[in-house]
Amino acid sequence: MDELLKNCMLCPRNCGIDRTGGRRGVCGAGEHVKAARAALHFWEEPCISGDRGSGTVFFSYCGLQCVYCQNRAISRGQAGKEISTERLAEIFLELEHKGAHNINLVTPTHYIPQIAAAVEQAKKQGLLLPMVYNTSGYEKAESIALLRGVIDIYLTDFKYMDEGLSGRYSGAPDYAKWAKKALKEMVEQAGEAVFDGDGMMQKGVIVRHLLLPGCLSDSKNVVRYLFETYGNRIFYSLMNQYTPVSGNDAYPELRRRVTDEEYEALIDFAVDLGVENGFMQQGGTAEESFIPPFDNEGI
Repeated sequence: MDELLKNCMLCPRNCGIDRTGGRRGVCGAGEHVKAARAALHFWEEPCISGDRGSGTVFFSYCGLQCVYCQNRAISRGQAGKEISTERLAEIFLELEHKGAHNINLVTPTHYIPQIAAAVEQAKKQGLLLPMVYNTSGYEKAESIALLRGVIDIYLTDFKYMDEGLSGRYSGAPDYAKWAKKALKEMVEQAGEAVFDGDGMMQKGVIVRHLLLPGCLSDSKNVVRYLFETYGNRIFYSLMNQYTPVSGNDAYPELRRRVTDEEYEALIDFAVDLGVENGFMQQGGTAEESFIPPFDNEGI
């Protein structure tokens, strides 16, 4: 584990810094795991949250830094506290004891070595739940390969195809290049979806795409690529919940919500392509709060 952190190349930023020596790269993460909440969460896709909730661990910091991020308190690292790998394993077991359907790791990329070690420890102590890797999609296939046998379900974003949009909004003009390779590895690992008798996913890949205002054309390109590449081997989650955030004066085009017409056009496009395994959101989701308090509950 230390070797991966001494020359950190876990994400596409390829900082190469020594996180064991107190330095921090683009993501902001150091040597130890930092997390801001571990609790039952009910706002994921139905086959993830179910009726008992997903046992969700929200990790601090993020290597992507989207300008419209609604979880800035954790993605920028202001919220959360540092914990040991042993404590992380305990948290997994505590969430299982609370009745969670699965263990859901949110923004976990920069803690892959610690997570793999914690999962191994927890399984030795009786953890039986599926592990969910909940990510922005800005991943290296080589890092995802380290999770073979650790992760059961990949819940990944595929945010952009256009390098101009990914560069402007996430500082990552190379987003699609990396996301394509990483998704290929995820699908090869998880395979086609498997559900239990209650309809809860036990294994598989769900790809999320958030429609941004004025970006319908790129969203169609994302869905087209996904369907032409994977068809209905994966599940699609097309989201309309974009909510403008304060402080984005430099991005006037992001000051509005997505219109019903834009979202309906994306759904119609997906259906016409042949997408059958999918989730869509009902009207009004942009007005609801999907953001829990990052108050270190369960940490």
